[in-house]
Amino acid sequence: MNKKFHTNSASLGDRCNLDTAYLPSEVFSSFLFEPRELVPFESSWKSQKEKRNLLRANRSSAQSVWLLQHEPCYTLGRGSDKKYVLFDLETPPFPCYRIDRGGEVTHHLPGQLVVYLVLDLFRYQTDLHWYLRRIEEVIIDVLHQIGLTGYRIDGLTGIWVENFKIASIGVGCSGWITQHGFALNVNCDLFGFDEIVPCGLLGKKVGRLDYWIPDLTVEKIQPFVKRSLEKHFGFIWKDS
Repeated sequence: MNKKFHTNSASLGDRCNLDTAYLPSEVFSSFLFEPRELVPFESSWKSQKEKRNLLRANRSSAQSVWLLQHEPCYTLGRGSDKKYVLFDLETPPFPCYRIDRGGEVTHHLPGQLVVYLVLDLFRYQTDLHWYLRRIEEVIIDVLHQIGLTGYRIDGLTGIWVENFKIASIGVGCSGWITQHGFALNVNCDLFGFDEIVPCGLLGKKVGRLDYWIPDLTVEKIQPFVKRSLEKHFGFIWKDS
């Protein structure tokens, strides 16, 4: 199972089977935030709301992207069913938030790269199915570059490697401006997932990328994620 990680991976070239039909024909100015310290969930949620409101007030302003790691917490989507939470919500093992995204309960913690995107879908396609598939393409692209094969499962949102779910996706959208994004398990401790039914998927296993690449860290994979976002969303990074 173990593979050696090379930071100078070959370009995708003709070996890539990714769907390139959706690659953007334009570039878009976007702020990029990459905090080095762990970020409390409430802080990032507040920042997303602020940037979303600014973009709503001025549709020509820059979009915003965050690449970060969270302090341990749980989040539940706006319609999430409490039956997928296996602990007492009155006394959670970590802070727990019901938030304005789709999807069921998930877990954030150090060693997991979380990517939030406040984007104006009028610049791309006003189609949430298209947007979710584009995010999945970003993740599959990243995995391909580090020598892993990620794939979808029909009818489910997220990305799997060898029957382990390694990336969860949950987005919010209001007035075609997006919020939230995806989480990629890199070298995080997965014990906290035992307290929930992740994403409401009974019988599905959660994994992390260092199962296959033992020396992989968030810091090592973050540049690949950044480049894939640039490729699939046409970002030109703007000083924040």
